[in-house]
Amino acid sequence: MVTFSNLYRDHTYQYLTNEPLDILIIGGGITGAGIALDAATRGLKTGLVEMQDFAAGTSSRSTKLIHGGLRYLQQFEVAMVAEVGKERAVVYENGPHVTKPEWMLLPFYKNGNVGPFAAKIGLRMYDYLAKVKKDERRAMLSSTETLNKEPLLKKSELKGAGYYVEYKTDDARLTIEVLKKAVEYGARAINYSKVTDYLYDENNKVNGVVVEDQINGQQHQIFAKKIINAAGPWVDELREIDGSKHGKTLYLTKGVHLVFDQSTFPLKQAIYFDNHDGRMIFAIPRDGKTYVGTTDTEYEGDIAHPTMTIEDRDYLLDATNYMFPSLSVDVKDVESSWAGLRPLIFEEGKNLDEISRKDEIFISDSGLISIAGGKLTGYRKMAESVIDVIVKQLKTEVGILYSRSETKNIPISGGEVGGSKGFGRFKQQQLKTAKELDIDQADAELLIDRYGANITKLFDRYDELKNEALEAGIPPLVFAQLRYAIEEECIYKPIDFFIRRTGALFFNIDWVKQNMQPVSTYMGDVLHWKKEERTYYTRELQQMIDAATNPEE
Repeated sequence: MVTFSNLYRDHTYQYLTNEPLDILIIGGGITGAGIALDAATRGLKTGLVEMQDFAAGTSSRSTKLIHGGLRYLQQFEVAMVAEVGKERAVVYENGPHVTKPEWMLLPFYKNGNVGPFAAKIGLRMYDYLAKVKKDERRAMLSSTETLNKEPLLKKSELKGAGYYVEYKTDDARLTIEVLKKAVEYGARAINYSKVTDYLYDENNKVNGVVVEDQINGQQHQIFAKKIINAAGPWVDELREIDGSKHGKTLYLTKGVHLVFDQSTFPLKQAIYFDNHDGRMIFAIPRDGKTYVGTTDTEYEGDIAHPTMTIEDRDYLLDATNYMFPSLSVDVKDVESSWAGLRPLIFEEGKNLDEISRKDEIFISDSGLISIAGGKLTGYRKMAESVIDVIVKQLKTEVGILYSRSETKNIPISGGEVGGSKGFGRFKQQQLKTAKELDIDQADAELLIDRYGANITKLFDRYDELKNEALEAGIPPLVFAQLRYAIEEECIYKPIDFFIRRTGALFFNIDWVKQNMQPVSTYMGDVLHWKKEERTYYTRELQQMIDAATNPEE
């Protein structure tokens, strides 16, 4: 049986190092996860290594939207809008628990950058290019209709709004669910495993990597027919090790989001608004909170730990008060935040706002395949493109034939509920089970949306392990999620659980503070942490809490 757990970390390494793989993927964000799934479903022997936790980089720090790229019409990126617009429907149907439609208001004001005529034309093109479903096509609203949708909006000089559908997601959980499905198909994936060097054959073609286990410092050699660099913001660092960092390079920008409680910012309706400096900003309600973002500034700091600055925070507070003046939010109202990086592909002569988000594949003289750029929405098509390149190479080089991509019709883990229509029925059935188990309905709804078809595993653990939970000093519902994350979602550190598997550091920070000590103690016992690990991982979580609540000077 293939496992996805650090309880069997040695077994995973043994598989990866025992004999050459067909494909080794470097990077466990959404791009790497998508590539792993596409490769494994075509029968390729697939491995994946990630130097941090899965989704710890860009793939847990986005605006958390699977959207059709309306903004890219302004840059005449027509092909991109058409492709990702269609693709978001695929992402939704394959994982309806983790991706859902979200109606979005696009207000326009007198002398604003977005006017009624341009918005109407843009949204009409958007509907056409993105093949938007009939019941999700745009509507144009009057100022009165707009304020009925969202009374907090700035009323002065409001002329109306466009009303259209985007899709919201949990980016980190989307990544984890894709990886879990890849593992079901036979892929092996391990986190906290850093590639430090490449291995080459007698023809100077890359055929392996040296990996350092970030937990115990041990070195491993992993060989594969093809090596894929899907490391997001670290793509250029890995190209540099290969000696192939030339031509187009990455340009990193930072995006920051602020989180408010709904009692402070009672937003009813998701908004995509035109800030007074011309930048477009999102304000989105989620799980009793409202988050606002994002900034877009050049970044040259620590790639692994981008943080919010005072300037970032104040910019978003100013934007919030500009569009929602009755709120008068200030520093004390910011409950949490996150900062993430966008790895854009730099081309000489282009301004920041003109740099394309389109993905590109680079193949070095050594045969190293790197993929950079792209958007969360297009992860599946990006993966398909990369594996198409590889299967053509393998056909030419070793005469092996592989099938075409099948992922368009494969539900991700938790998505095995019969698509979006089936998920509604599934959810109602599981709410009945939750009631029988005396689980609060609001808690049950949140967990069903988080775990989809895998909620049955959570409920089983909840029912069977109540006594063990009480002995550990952990609420039974929290304990069920923790055990599932340890046994089937490959967590190793508390930050994996509280950030990537539950999203709680961003959207329920008090829950993190309440449970961090007993959760850390239990994880240390089960995963056999050393004394210094216990101290370090607990301090690491506290530092992440501090970073989410206190900006850098």
